[in-house]
Amino acid sequence: MAQAGRGLGTVAITGAAGRIGSFLRTELRPDAEGLLLLDRVPPPPAGDGEACHTVDLLDAPALTAALAGADAIVHMGGISDEARFPDLVNANIVGTHNVLEAARKLGIGRVVLASSNRAGGFYPTSHTTDPTEPPRPDGLYGVTKAAIEALGRLYADKFGLTVVCLRIGSYEDAPTESRHLATWLSPRDAAGFVRAALTADVDYTVAYAVSANTRRFWALPDPDVLPYTPLDDAETHASEIPAPDAAFDPKAPQAGTFASPEFTLRFLDE
Repeated sequence: MAQAGRGLGTVAITGAAGRIGSFLRTELRPDAEGLLLLDRVPPPPAGDGEACHTVDLLDAPALTAALAGADAIVHMGGISDEARFPDLVNANIVGTHNVLEAARKLGIGRVVLASSNRAGGFYPTSHTTDPTEPPRPDGLYGVTKAAIEALGRLYADKFGLTVVCLRIGSYEDAPTESRHLATWLSPRDAAGFVRAALTADVDYTVAYAVSANTRRFWALPDPDVLPYTPLDDAETHASEIPAPDAAFDPKAPQAGTFASPEFTLRFLDE
């Protein structure tokens, strides 16, 4: 009996043992011919139609070998918060370059890159930020995410890859703090944005992956460019949040405490 919904081909997921990667493994499996699951720590054992590879993003030959046979890559691997700059450069910028190079060499036509809202975290909360505006990273981590967007643009323009950069919001089962009322990305909407990124008829785009939050700081993508409209709204949880208005000083940065000097200085003064 034929199975429905196999339009994604074989999808590789880097960072497959992480929170979002593990979730996407479950969500994309019904729509994919197969999954290639890559992480520097062993993912859970492979199921039907899956292959698992323990590989470091900095090992370019091993990474390229592990990605062979993929039709698309969802790149979730890397360091996901502030850290020492050399570590961030290696894990996020060099690692992403190795993913894009593997795609170029193997003829993998589409790469979805996990960027971050923190590439624009210094825009004020009173401003609705569009990803076409110049980056305003809130820290060293945000700088590396702005850099991978530039790498994606280069590989789309120069080598003809389709690249979709998703500026991921606060991925949580439910919002737990004031800032999340603007920045929350629900699991359901995360899956919707990634599916759209795997099927969108674009050459290159950057889009905020955020739920349809009433108080959001960021413009939702044009559905004609990225065909997904988010369904969830953090405001339905506002009564459960202590001091729900605390993060919305109109002059404060959208990143909140991530934008404080202290958040980065601890990694500069080591």
